[in-house]
Amino acid sequence: MNLIERNVDVVTGSTNVEVLHSIAEFPVFMGSVDQSFETDLFAEQSWSISRDTGILQLARLIPLDILYQSQHAGAVGGIWMEHHRQFSEFLKSFSPLSVLEVGGAHGILAKLYHAFNPIPWAILEPNPAPVDGCKARFIKGFFDDRFTYPEYFDTVVHSHVFEHIYEPDLFMRHLSGFIAEGKHLVFSVPNMQVMLERKYTNCINFEHTVFLTEPYIEYLLAKHGFKLLAKEYFLEDHSIFYATVRDKAVRPITLPPDLYEKNRQLYLDYVNYHRELITDLNSRIAATPNPLYLFGAHIFAQYLIAFGLDTSRIVSLLDNDPQKQGKRLYGTRLTVCSPKVLREVKEPVVILKAGVYNKEIKEDILGNINPDVLFLE
Repeated sequence: MNLIERNVDVVTGSTNVEVLHSIAEFPVFMGSVDQSFETDLFAEQSWSISRDTGILQLARLIPLDILYQSQHAGAVGGIWMEHHRQFSEFLKSFSPLSVLEVGGAHGILAKLYHAFNPIPWAILEPNPAPVDGCKARFIKGFFDDRFTYPEYFDTVVHSHVFEHIYEPDLFMRHLSGFIAEGKHLVFSVPNMQVMLERKYTNCINFEHTVFLTEPYIEYLLAKHGFKLLAKEYFLEDHSIFYATVRDKAVRPITLPPDLYEKNRQLYLDYVNYHRELITDLNSRIAATPNPLYLFGAHIFAQYLIAFGLDTSRIVSLLDNDPQKQGKRLYGTRLTVCSPKVLREVKEPVVILKAGVYNKEIKEDILGNINPDVLFLE
């Protein structure tokens, strides 16, 4: 596997970057699989920072056909459904007549929007996995300068896609050339600033390769001629909704001068937190005789394991996504079970570090499965 070197600032193209921290071996795919562990691939995960703009970014990238070898994002959970519902309401306020969605995956957003406004909707997605009842037209592929779309549209939509883009400046340039004057770009992105501040393990990884916070997003929007119409926050620590319009009169803006110092310290604090967390968790694991489980067949578990979590006594991974259950989390030897397996276990211990989803997961297990579960958080 040949990694893609990224030694320039993805915002400005400057070569004034420095490496901050590396994890020697990290799984290159965050999904659950049926294949044997011996076929799994690992790569060094190395994070750098631009001395000019303070942008945090992955120094070496996984080839896209390996990174997105299959669809892994589960469409389960109350928080995600509420995100899609509120984002569809946000979109509705701009009255689109026809939508092209980039990276729509399962089509839940389109399905929700069609429930109250059945407009033409197409989804460009490399790994389509449409949910039942989605009436959108799926187009298999990636958005780049070679993509053409002959049908009428007045709004481009993407949700939790921007942070996956390897070259965000180039992506915005392509969008600028693709979207005509007066047409809209409406999108949702994770609130990465708050996520990293709160040490969430799903913030930056092999898929989220750029710390794409509000200053950088709004800098790129202005640079490529998009006028900001509205911005809305979903929860304190989940997502930010943006609505923009293509407007050639928009002038470039500058970035705050202190982002290098702030982001560098923020990332180093994140690393130190996880080192101390793993030391504490391993100590608590060693001290309990109870059956142990780890929640989250996803990046949550992979990060903890990469930082040194002792998995020798873990019975299995737990995940609410039925598509993952019965499989193995890539990069680990752990199989995935439904949390319902806890129902007959006496005082099981569950390691839970799932960021914004912790509360929802914990309440479901205690209220619907086993009130005697003990959590290590």
